Amino acid sequence: MKFLLTSAGVNNKSIHKELVDLLGKPIADSNALCIPTAMYGHPWVGPGVKAWEFISGNSGNPMVDLGWKSVGVLELTALPSIDKERWVPLVQETDVLLVSGGDALFLSHWMKQSGLVDLLLSLDIVYVGMSAGSMVMAPKIGRYFVGWTPPSGKDETLNIVNFSIFPHVDHEMLPGNTMDAAEKWATEIKGPAYAIDDQTAIKVIDGEVEVVSEGHWKLLTT
Repeated sequence: MKFLLTSAGVNNKSIHKELVDLLGKPIADSNALCIPTAMYGHPWVGPGVKAWEFISGNSGNPMVDLGWKSVGVLELTALPSIDKERWVPLVQETDVLLVSGGDALFLSHWMKQSGLVDLLLSLDIVYVGMSAGSMVMAPKIGRYFVGWTPPSGKDETLNIVNFSIFPHVDHEMLPGNTMDAAEKWATEIKGPAYAIDDQTAIKVIDGEVEVVSEGHWKLLTT
């Protein structure tokens, strides 16, 4: 599996180019599945209009609306009640997963409960995350980002990549997301971490990490 972990979607030409390179073919020839699950667990988002905006490509964060050959919806909370034969082939046959922002711990919980996490690393597809959809791949998110509390009570996520992510650095609508705040957050993470703004993404292929940016970012180590 190849990962493109973004803060706010495919926001510029550099990130767009990396996505096409990862797909190995034009977006117009690629089939996508979008996953809105993280939105339901976030206190500022929840179900309703914002989930519809993401699924329909009207969120203002370029992902679903990039001109895919087809786009389907994979709702993780529904999967435990559906036979695997109904959805596993759908995932295996797609070209890309588009995973929304929202609450990373809620998303992590349902990736495990649904069984999707057991499939991920065996798939030859591209995973594009946005905000929480990117953070969920990390070992942990830190208390700063805890909203929904999982049964474990911990801030641990999937540990598929070996670094954590602080998204939306210096966003005008998130005054607390400064680089100083990110550096304080990193002292709790106690491991590699990236602070990235909305013009930045992190590409991961076979464990090799590359930052793609037209904005600003910082590797934080403690």
